Amino acid sequence: MPVTLQQPTGARLITATDQELAIPATLRYTSADPAAAHIDFPAHVTVDGEAATWTFARVLLGEGLRAPAGPGNVRVRPAGPSHTYVEFHASQGMAVLRFATSDLTRFLARTYTICAADEETASTEPDHGLVALHGGRV
Repeated sequence: MPVTLQQPTGARLITATDQELAIPATLRYTSADPAAAHIDFPAHVTVDGEAATWTFARVLLGEGLRAPAGPGNVRVRPAGPSHTYVEFHASQGMAVLRFATSDLTRFLARTYTICAADEETASTEPDHGLVALHGGRV
């Protein structure tokens, strides 16, 4: 039976005018898809008013906590010692969110208690941290 880990967190959406808006998000991991991490957003913070999930390689999160990472639709990069930026790129535009690095680090560590990195199967691992955008609904 798959194990699912959810960690509610907050983020700051950085607008085009450099304003910051607080938004809720949930970091999610499931042993059913051990190579992936998910960030869920509630309907009231999305452009179309529908709940949304972004799914990307778990390894991307680990890499992005140390140095800029992600050649695809999701990019992760450090923003000083205490924050990390996560960028989401889609045909409608780009969103930049700032997370507390400690929240992302804690989440990642918790995922490794469910499935160690060396236990991920090659058949489920996305292409070198490249991200799959799931514009679908939760």
